[in-house]
Amino acid sequence: MKFRNQLYLLFILALFACTGQQNQSTTNISESATSKVYYPGKGDNWQVKKPDELGMDAVLLQQAIEWAKTQETTQIEKDFSTQKDIFGEPLGPLPATRANTNGIIIKDGYIVAEWGDTKAADPTYSVAKSFLSTILGLTIDHGMIKSINDPVAKYVKDGGYSSEPNSKVTWEHHARQTSEWEGEMWGKKYDFVGKEAFGRGERKPRELQEPGSFYEYNDVRINRFALSLLRLWEKPLPEVLEDEIMDPIDASETWKWVPYRNSIVEINGKQMPSVSGGTRWGGGLWISARDEARFGYLFLRNGRWKDKQLLSEKWVKEATTSRGPVGPDYGYLWWLNTEGKAWPDAPTTSYAALGAGQNTVWIDPEHDIVIVWRWHNGNPNELIKRVLAAVK
Repeated sequence: MKFRNQLYLLFILALFACTGQQNQSTTNISESATSKVYYPGKGDNWQVKKPDELGMDAVLLQQAIEWAKTQETTQIEKDFSTQKDIFGEPLGPLPATRANTNGIIIKDGYIVAEWGDTKAADPTYSVAKSFLSTILGLTIDHGMIKSINDPVAKYVKDGGYSSEPNSKVTWEHHARQTSEWEGEMWGKKYDFVGKEAFGRGERKPRELQEPGSFYEYNDVRINRFALSLLRLWEKPLPEVLEDEIMDPIDASETWKWVPYRNSIVEINGKQMPSVSGGTRWGGGLWISARDEARFGYLFLRNGRWKDKQLLSEKWVKEATTSRGPVGPDYGYLWWLNTEGKAWPDAPTTSYAALGAGQNTVWIDPEHDIVIVWRWHNGNPNELIKRVLAAVK
């Protein structure tokens, strides 16, 4: 019996040893797979590869790029002279000029195509909303907000949520653009009534709905959302973005998030700027296509950059998941393709940050592609289908 027990003990020890070797082997494979993921270095240290090295047809890809070059936007003039007519009275500055249409295509992390001035730090309009969404994700990741479904009034006590309807507004409502928040921000009222204030974007008066029940693309409410995040962080959101995201992904030093001239608040005895989620009234996020490509690539890698999880994978998934049925195919300030209507020739898993002009950061997990295309004049689908046609 003792001998059998010894044999049994030896068998168990051997089994554990094999299991340990298998676990070690699995760990090594996992580490090896992770180490093969390419991330660009700082500045211009971003490796370029030929299309055929990444399984793409060089001729078809070049045809896509040549077509894209012909699609200069007619919405935003180079000197921004149409700004007031389109959006209304500016509250913040605008550059003297902007770059022509430009873009960059990332495949498997490498630059596979690039055209125009992709280093020009231009206003990116409502692409900034997806950056605000990311700051919301960081706020939740850091435990500063317990639940996205919590009323904002539970955290922010500046009077902006003291009315009965506004007290029901949650963080998710803001991120879904269904808040129906009522008030004024930096001299612009929530209802968008008045041509002087809102230009061609003015709207007819309507009755407010219950928060969460009605979708409206509304920059006044987004600006309220940005101020609420500032109240929680107690430091300017551009600094939050720089510390938590842009510096870790080795972005350039050319980007800046410009406030309105009157969007300054006092927090803890200090004057701080509250930034906007767009450039509708000047200011906004001024950034290059290359830096936007890094931001898009962070999302393509589910919030991970090299050996650090900068943004939780859970948030990346939640932010880019459809939240219907109220409103369009929309996540948390990200445009989606779940229904295949936004970009019919693209995978339904793809999503994008979009801004006037057109400014586009499109992310395709299925093909491991990021496309940044700026100052173009059409539906991004027209470029997407040409690029995907080049994928062998």
